[in-house]
Amino acid sequence: MKKNLFFPLLLLLTTITLAQENDTVKEINFDNEKFLKEISENACKCIDSISVYDKAKKEIAADIHSCIDKQCAAYQLGLKIANIKNLKDTAGKEQNINIEINTNPDSKEYKKYYYEMETYLMENCKTIKEKIAANDKIGEKSMSGNREALKYYHLGMEVSEKGDFEKAIDYYKKAVVFDPEFAFAYDNMGICYRRLNKYDEAIEAYEKSLKIDPFGGMPLQNIGIAYLYKKEYKKAVKAYERLAKVDPKNPEVYYGIGSIYAQYILDHEKALDNLCQAYIIYIEIKSPYRSDAEKMIQYVYNEMKKQGKETTFNEILTKHGITPN
Repeated sequence: MKKNLFFPLLLLLTTITLAQENDTVKEINFDNEKFLKEISENACKCIDSISVYDKAKKEIAADIHSCIDKQCAAYQLGLKIANIKNLKDTAGKEQNINIEINTNPDSKEYKKYYYEMETYLMENCKTIKEKIAANDKIGEKSMSGNREALKYYHLGMEVSEKGDFEKAIDYYKKAVVFDPEFAFAYDNMGICYRRLNKYDEAIEAYEKSLKIDPFGGMPLQNIGIAYLYKKEYKKAVKAYERLAKVDPKNPEVYYGIGSIYAQYILDHEKALDNLCQAYIIYIEIKSPYRSDAEKMIQYVYNEMKKQGKETTFNEILTKHGITPN
């Protein structure tokens, strides 16, 4: 079955009664952008309340989807009411107006409103990316049972949030003295080194974490990012391929590889092949990063169009069951 952006409609009818004055319904003064902002802020508050403790990214993505979904009907309804203007009531009474609210998540119309909200949130809701970027599900050795190790770990997190990455690294180093198998301490140490542009030290910290927990998704993914910053693009691809062996359904594998091929190695066909795989998985797990994959696919399309490869572009999409739109 084709995994198109849009699917057949299923409509739920909701009756809205509009009061009339002087035989005409008052024209609704409505600011679409302001309304989208207000509705999305409600979704953002919901996302902010999501707990990421001991959750895999797929579970976090599902919780984020639920927050957006709860606001989707209200957003759809508000926009449709706003489009009703100057309606005549020939009977001189209240006029009943049927407004169709689409609640089928696989439908074209629902997706339109959902994606508008999702795109806005990805650009304006800071917490949405923070939740997705949270450490992956806790493994056996991810956290520590040592009180002193935990004390320094939490101190490291506190100063890291304030932007003092050097001090945070010192705290994480103290944490692993008390518990040498504290994987998350090495993970966060690696993040701090990366923020300080110390990419070799970051990679070293991530590798230490992986010796403790070879299935750590976060360090595996961040090694690829560190190599990307070092402009060692083939090593970055290899790092993502290493992640694929541990987690073959992780969309970040294919998005990361696709982005590198698209922007740096300039093999747009390989880029598109990987980006399509990322896009499909993002859709399956209801991840808001779907919009990032769409943007990157559009970028690849523009580059392939310059080369006269539009037919090849469409063939690759079709191979993955995506109908070009």
